[in-house]
Formats: sequence, C-alpha cells, structure tokens
Amino acid sequence: MVRDSADGAIEHVLPERTRNEGARETDLVVGARAGDRDAFDLLIAERIEPAFRIAMAILGHEADARDATQEAFVKAWRQLRSLRDVERFDAWFGRILVNTCRTALRRRYRSKVREISAAAVIASQHPPASRSEDQFEEHAADADLLERAFERLAADDRALLVLHHLDRRPVTAIAAILGIPEGTAKSRLYAARRALERAIEVEHQ
Repeated sequence: MVRDSADGAIEHVLPERTRNEGARETDLVVGARAGDRDAFDLLIAERIEPAFRIAMAILGHEADARDATQEAFVKAWRQLRSLRDVERFDAWFGRILVNTCRTALRRRYRSKVREISAAAVIASQHPPASRSEDQFEEHAADADLLERAFERLAADDRALLVLHHLDRRPVTAIAAILGIPEGTAKSRLYAARRALERAIEVEHQ
C-alpha cells in the first residue's frame, strides 16, 4: 500500500507480514551462514518443491532431478559463507541449482525417461483458457514433436525457457540467477526461443 509522508511525497509501505517474513528469512540466512544447520533447514524447507520442479523441467528425469536438487542444497550449505549479500539468497541459490542441472545435463548423453513434456513450457505461453478446444487439441497432438524438439536444445537454452515459461520468473530475476545483465538475459531468452522454433522445424521434416 502507499501513504503520504510528512512532506507530501508518496511512500510505498510494505505490509507488516511481508516485512516480518523478509526479516525472518534474512535472520535465517545469517544464522545458516554462521553454521546453524537448523536455520538452514528452515531456510530451504519452502524451496524444496520449487527447486525440484525446476530441475525436473530442465532434466526431464525424476531421479536425475532429485539428485540435482539434493546436490544443489548440499552445495548451497557448503558455499554459504561465500554469499556476501544475505538478502540475495534466492538468486544465489537459483544460480547454484541451474548450474547443477547444466552439469547433470551435460554428463548425460540422453534421457531414457522423460516425465515432463516440453509442451508444458510452450503451453504456459498460451494457457488453455485462452485457446479454443480445437487449438488445445492441436497443441496436445503436437506434444510428442515438442518433446523431441526440446531434447535437441542445449542445457542453457532449456534452463532459460524453463525459468521464464514454466517457473514464470521475470527477466530481471533470471538475470540475477544467472549473474548476467538484464539485456543479456533478454537476448539469450530470445535466442533460446528461436532455437526451439528451429528444433521444431527440424522435427517437422
């Protein structure tokens, strides 16, 4: 909400609950960085499922996604003292998770089991409510093609598409996670979309 300050300027005022939650998380990061394992456990409790969802979308294999998620949390615990800005824990951890998935994807020559469809990434741009029944069926019929096209993408392209279209992160947040300028994130996201389009054209042939 907003309010008028004494000099007439408009100030943005965060709800008390939001301020308290932010302060509590900062305290947990500080405690975890000092070696408090209980604080770290509380810090990651709400991030386990979102982290797994991202890893699953990038890797497409449940066992690999669980391993990558666990590995990312282990790395975060071991490297936490290197975090300089305690208020940027989320972006810092996101970078660790994405990099861990990249490494796992590069180690694996190909996925034998894919449990999340690439169609989820594309469909997020056009929710079912905004499409006619015929259009939805058409997209469903193309799920296998999208699956194969997504498999052709490089690890970095997969990560960008998943973060933006599946996890619905804005470009500013993606830039923070990847540690790159916002303009670079925009251009890489555009390039990733074009790469997917080209992969789809190849699969059409």
